[in-house]
Amino acid sequence: MARQRRIILCGDLVWAHDEAEQIFDGVAVVVNMDSPNRADFLMGLKPGGKYDGAVGIYRHNVSADRIGVFDKEIITALAATGTVKWIAHNGAGYDQIDVKECAKRGISVSNTPGAVDDATATTALYLLISCLRHFSLAERSLRTGTWKTPISSGGTHDLTGRTLGILGLGGIGLRLANLVHAFPMRVVYYSRHRVRNAPEWCEYVGSMEALLKQSDVLSVHVPLRADTVHLVGEKEIRTMKRGSVIINTARGKIIDEEALIRALEDGHISSVGLDVYPDEPNVNPRLLAFPQNALLPHMGTETQDSQREMEIRALLNLRDFLLEGRGKDLVPEMRR
Repeated sequence: MARQRRIILCGDLVWAHDEAEQIFDGVAVVVNMDSPNRADFLMGLKPGGKYDGAVGIYRHNVSADRIGVFDKEIITALAATGTVKWIAHNGAGYDQIDVKECAKRGISVSNTPGAVDDATATTALYLLISCLRHFSLAERSLRTGTWKTPISSGGTHDLTGRTLGILGLGGIGLRLANLVHAFPMRVVYYSRHRVRNAPEWCEYVGSMEALLKQSDVLSVHVPLRADTVHLVGEKEIRTMKRGSVIINTARGKIIDEEALIRALEDGHISSVGLDVYPDEPNVNPRLLAFPQNALLPHMGTETQDSQREMEIRALLNLRDFLLEGRGKDLVPEMRR
């Protein structure tokens, strides 16, 4: 009898245990990655090792705490097995995987777009409201017994009628656009291409410069790649209106943090709403010097609803690979 195919869970499931049993019943044997470190994981991939024969991997970023990111070393080891052909990543962002090396080695990578849209967009909405209304600062003032004495109406604004610039109108950016339309805010966006399904009130602008010049609030929604590191830098920040706001729920390295802090110091940027940072979990203490900033510890998808949906979507990508030879959510680099 042929040996049943094996998959590795790199990062424990939290919410979708029952669904995983149903998804892989009769399809594959599920092996939990229990390696305490990278060396043990790499040894387990060798012939006769505890992960020998695996054809696919479910991956969550939490696994990096034990074995590190999926860099060239790990991808090389996976390719050397001759069997691993699919990495189903749990998350929209997949910068912890060397996708170029995967493509070179014949290993496909999927992510979980869509599953994170609502939770991340509502996080961005909270940061946007907090920065314009200084609600985060107001709550802190109440908790410390100073009521609202630190708040000045001269530094706060209504959302209605102000312009939100969305950098990257993917699923998250589009969801945010729909949320702010209720106020309504004017919405302009810049992406590499005009988005076909964008509502008619989402105005496409033909350049990033045009986006920055028009935005009272800039919200960043692009993936982290080599070409997007410091995409929003000194020049871009200074192109924005004086007193504008920047929101980032994507990845910290997309914004030049030093340039951002300089703009806060001289008042060119009035406040920032951040859920992501260049060196998480470390936060630059200079950001804390501006009480009007709204700062969260990467809470974007911290809901059980979104996390269950992300787990299931990643697992379904892996099942579809096993049954059909291809998951539905190949990352863009793999579609080219």
